[in-house]
Amino acid sequence: MSMKSFPLIQLTFLSALMLIVGCGGSSDNAGGDDDTPVIAFVQTGADNDWRNAHTVSVKEAAADKGYDLRFAEGQSKQENQIKAFSSFVNQGVDAIILAPIVETGWDNVLEKAKKRNIPVVILDRKVKTDDESLYVTYIGADTYTEGKKAGKWLAEKMGGQAKVVELQGNPGASPTINRFNGFREAIADQSGIEIIASQSGEFRRSKGKEVMEAFLKKYGDDIDAVYAHNDDMAIGAIQAIEDAGMKPAEDIVIVSVDGVRAAFEAMVDGKLNCTVECNPLQGPLAMEAVEKILSGQADQLDKVTLIEDSVFEMEQAADVIESRKY
Repeated sequence: MSMKSFPLIQLTFLSALMLIVGCGGSSDNAGGDDDTPVIAFVQTGADNDWRNAHTVSVKEAAADKGYDLRFAEGQSKQENQIKAFSSFVNQGVDAIILAPIVETGWDNVLEKAKKRNIPVVILDRKVKTDDESLYVTYIGADTYTEGKKAGKWLAEKMGGQAKVVELQGNPGASPTINRFNGFREAIADQSGIEIIASQSGEFRRSKGKEVMEAFLKKYGDDIDAVYAHNDDMAIGAIQAIEDAGMKPAEDIVIVSVDGVRAAFEAMVDGKLNCTVECNPLQGPLAMEAVEKILSGQADQLDKVTLIEDSVFEMEQAADVIESRKY
């Protein structure tokens, strides 16, 4: 398998699906202008700043290429994504970009697309399938390394001694799995780093706050650090820590993943210690892949393209916040 690394109007699901069905059209061009490629994008949802920036990036990149982009988001439910994907297949769009909410359960719809000769690009999160010919290429972050970077940073920050609580993302999602495992690899030789609790916050700020409140109630002053699989959950944890009368980033060290602007604002305010970047601006790479596929150059694409990301600490935040695009 080849691999390459690169530095680097929101609709509800039902209304999006109505739009899809209403477009009609033939299998040749899905109802669009005969000269304009019709590209479908099936997004996970719209539940945090990172995801919204990701959606905007894809939409803008499609517009830059002159494509007719059909969009649906699954409201964080795989069954919604599958319905939207199937509808796009039935329309006969020219290509489909899928950001899967979870890794498994995609084989049937991917096989339908393959039978209709509709190429599929997997974006952001990975799929797990025994038949990799069901999609052309995967483009996204190295989420395993993100977990490793977070673990390495925390071990160094805490001098190898800390009781950690973990806020996981959506169960079954590849970033959740990889950030979970990557973090543990990084601290494997750190006997003084102990994960005392780990629970899903579903990548949502409100859920992160709720889970952190439960952690504080159970473990209280025993908690030395928080590892959150995304910034939104970390911000929810910050709110819970403050509500408990404690100082985030001082009484409890916090490291998270994504690098959204809200995280930089929290670092500038002295409430978040570190964020590991996960760049959501993946639209240009996705549309470059689509362009090659539609021009018969799919064989020039690597099967996996990983986007390189950086680590940002509180002390850097004020100097770089104005340069953040998301």
